[in-house]
Amino acid sequence: MDIVDKVSDSIIKASTILSDDKRNALKLAIENETNENASWALTQILENYNVAEKTKFPLCDDTGIPHVIIELGANREITSELMAQINEGIYWGLNKLPARPMAVKGSGIERVEQSCGLYDDPGMMKPVSFLIDNSENPDTLNVHFLLQGGGPEIRAKTYRVYHKRSFDVVINEAVNWLENSLKLLGCTPSIPAIGIGRTHYEASSLMLKAMIYGNLDNSSNEEKYVTEKLNQTNIGPLGFGGKTTVLGTFIKIGNQRASGVRIVSVRPSCFVEPRKSTLIL
Repeated sequence: MDIVDKVSDSIIKASTILSDDKRNALKLAIENETNENASWALTQILENYNVAEKTKFPLCDDTGIPHVIIELGANREITSELMAQINEGIYWGLNKLPARPMAVKGSGIERVEQSCGLYDDPGMMKPVSFLIDNSENPDTLNVHFLLQGGGPEIRAKTYRVYHKRSFDVVINEAVNWLENSLKLLGCTPSIPAIGIGRTHYEASSLMLKAMIYGNLDNSSNEEKYVTEKLNQTNIGPLGFGGKTTVLGTFIKIGNQRASGVRIVSVRPSCFVEPRKSTLIL
């Protein structure tokens, strides 16, 4: 199997198969949930996951925008041929799903105004510019894929926080943003992702890497804190109330500079996210 086929399969996997840590978290939430409506909603969500994996149907009708993070060690390199193969593989993966046709036609202004309609071809949903991340292992070349849906994107936020030399100030501001957005999201339980950096680009990149590298089976104390705070809101799955507003949290903290502000990026992922897969090359 060549790289194009492997990338195509990775896109399909990200869209149709739930990660083990997320399945474990959902099963535990079902066991612990005491709200009858919330318990019913969680059970239906798990059934949706099982059907998607069995039939290879997308987990959600909003099949998302492809994001690519390339994890690169010092002994490996990226060629223009590999970049072209990744792009081609994404194109065919979106068509094979099939993904929902969502790419907008036209010039820059026409795309903003959505005045020329949509492409019928699902593969025209081009990926976001690739993100390159350093790996401590010199022999690593991993290509990570995320499919990012529109609902969480609408509710996401990247902004500055005056930290007052306190991590609690920063993280509680992020919790407040998330509480407000999760009330409006609808597709709970969420696994929110948080990136804390020096610039808006860096914070957003860290938020994406939090989703790629995060694992609910191995949460940090900071991640557990955010999860506990958000589960006290009683928003619950699909807004039905109960203990399970979020299944867990992913946080990635980057380099900081001497400054009175920290730039924080938060994404209130819907219950099918993060939709991710990894191709090891």
